Amino acid sequence: MHDNPAESRHLVVVNDEEQYSLWPAERELPAGWRAEGRSGTRGECLDHIQDIWQDMRPRSLREAR
Repeated sequence: MHDNPAESRHLVVVNDEEQYSLWPAERELPAGWRAEGRSGTRGECLDHIQDIWQDMRPRSLREAR
């Protein structure tokens, strides 16, 4: 593991409600989350999430119109 958490490897993860987060790459994913496909430093992953997650409402709320 890296001494500097900002430089350690992270994964972008997503749940069934299409909510995004980042997760340390060396740790097992928590139940209900799957890897989205992007990995990198914490900053790179946060930038990617900011670019793709435009509507932060859970999918079930977005579809309940």
